Amino acid sequence: MKKDVMLVTGAGQIGMAIARRVGFGKKIVLGDRNVENARAVAGIMNGAGYDVAPIETDISNRGSILAAIGEALKYGEIKYVVNAAGVSPSQAPVESILKVDLYGTAVLLEEAGKAIAEWGAGLTVSSQSGWRMPQLTAEQDRLLATAPTEELLGLEMLKPENIRDTLHAYQMAKRCNEKRVMYECVRWGERGARLNAIAPGIIVTPLAIDEFNGPRGDFYKNMFAKCPAGRPGTADEMANIAELLLSEAGAFITGSTFLADGGATASYYYGPLRPGA
Repeated sequence: MKKDVMLVTGAGQIGMAIARRVGFGKKIVLGDRNVENARAVAGIMNGAGYDVAPIETDISNRGSILAAIGEALKYGEIKYVVNAAGVSPSQAPVESILKVDLYGTAVLLEEAGKAIAEWGAGLTVSSQSGWRMPQLTAEQDRLLATAPTEELLGLEMLKPENIRDTLHAYQMAKRCNEKRVMYECVRWGERGARLNAIAPGIIVTPLAIDEFNGPRGDFYKNMFAKCPAGRPGTADEMANIAELLLSEAGAFITGSTFLADGGATASYYYGPLRPGA
């Protein structure tokens, strides 16, 4: 029996949770830079009745992205694309963060938009970090949204001398994710497809644990302690949102980024997390 195809990049906890929530009855092509991670998740899911094919995918490389899309197309039309790949400020240097989280995401959204099936849906996992940085000018936002992908890393604001540290690089990447989703959703719409993003806050994953144990660990622990929810989130809670955005229930939603951070950003601007509070 022919199945809809779901392409997922990033075999971490959030990617797996979304694939489990939305992917039953579909052919899931799961890509990760570390193919052993993809194989491990595929083993768990296939053992639970899913149909997952693990592949090696490096979203910082256009050729690798095209290969992943090509592999997915072997099974049929790509109806769903989920990008959960990325690195954090404590995991990687500035160059890698910009190449993976900013450039890689932009290329994936661009190329997947050329292959997505009619009435398909896409989702990229961004971050709350893009919401808590100084506002950019309208022109800077326009460039992040619309600059040709191969010119993105050459933008003045993204040159090494203008990036303060890995957190700043991460914030810029996530701001770019939000703007790129708005730009690309127009092109996806020409194919009858939709594209959105989720901006999670502190979610309990191995990546978050790296952050808790990293140089900004106390900052992050304080963040979830003083946010209205009073706790970090879970990957399954992100899958709840993904299920809406990828389903027919979300048919009128496209070009949006859903902030899901337990109110941490609200507290940063108007509560006890406000700088100097």
